[in-house]
Amino acid sequence: MSAEYATFGLAPAMRAGGVLANGDYQVHRDFVDFIVDGRPLLFQLSDLDAVSPLASDVPPAIFTAQVRSLLLETDAPLPDGRFVVYGCPECEDLMCGAVTAVIERDGEDFIWRDFAWQTDQHADLELNGYHGIGPFRFRGPEYRQALAGLLGDAVGTRRRVLLIGSRVALLGKLAAALRTIGIGADITDGAQDVPPDELRAYGAVAFGRSAGEEQRAAVRRSFDRAGVEVAYVEGLAPIVPLLVAQIEHALDRSPVEQRRLTRLVAADGEAGVEITSPCRVQLTAYRLDRLYRTHTHELFDGVLEPGRHRIALDGKAVKGEAFVVARTSGSVLVEAMAR
Repeated sequence: MSAEYATFGLAPAMRAGGVLANGDYQVHRDFVDFIVDGRPLLFQLSDLDAVSPLASDVPPAIFTAQVRSLLLETDAPLPDGRFVVYGCPECEDLMCGAVTAVIERDGEDFIWRDFAWQTDQHADLELNGYHGIGPFRFRGPEYRQALAGLLGDAVGTRRRVLLIGSRVALLGKLAAALRTIGIGADITDGAQDVPPDELRAYGAVAFGRSAGEEQRAAVRRSFDRAGVEVAYVEGLAPIVPLLVAQIEHALDRSPVEQRRLTRLVAADGEAGVEITSPCRVQLTAYRLDRLYRTHTHELFDGVLEPGRHRIALDGKAVKGEAFVVARTSGSVLVEAMAR
């Protein structure tokens, strides 16, 4: 079969979880994405909220089976030699819809072709095919090396967060929200007595406003002594959805150049965002009034093309102490509204 050669690689990616403006929860998923010719394949599929079968939260045996399946060491799971390339991040049920493709060998090469959106056992290429995507021909050694490398490496990510502060009620609500979306959370006022092996389980440390400088410095020293690199989050305000968004951003391990949402600024009644591929962008404002009550405003929800965009904001939504959250399916950015 004729097809131009494409490069094949893998990179960590994230489906951003969060507490949404309407009160719903969105589950956090870490996965390994397919990088074709230097760009995530997912970005070629319009604004699709999905994850690859190589998710870090599946049991090791299932993860290994998925890798061996993509290496064609086992039979295709769907008729006509089709494999699931991206599936539903919430349940991974084919009934919710999945991107599938035929994966086959041609000599030493591997070919991915006939991409389609599929909701049952058989794909209708005429009706639901991704025309114009693929076929991709991957050189066998490069393809096998990338996938086989996953079998010998630990692909799990550190999805636990250490919460530092004295406002136990707020931290308790934050921990509950994080656990609901699939992120473990522990609350403490310090880390000096925590064994190094336990510190290695954390991917981020979030400091509440009540945590003093001495307390923060002591926590940092504990992680430094243990040789553990973590992301530190300085809590902007005692607002649970806002703090969840900050933590989601801190846990993002995907390469910056392979993210859809790369920039957010909030000033002078406008939000500036930079997008690398067409996607749905949601802007939400969180504001504290003089009585420290939280007000939530949905500012924008639409599909944007690649490039930089300036979006006018409702002045009432961002007056006083306000914060803007920009969200796509794969990333979250947070900024305080410049006064």
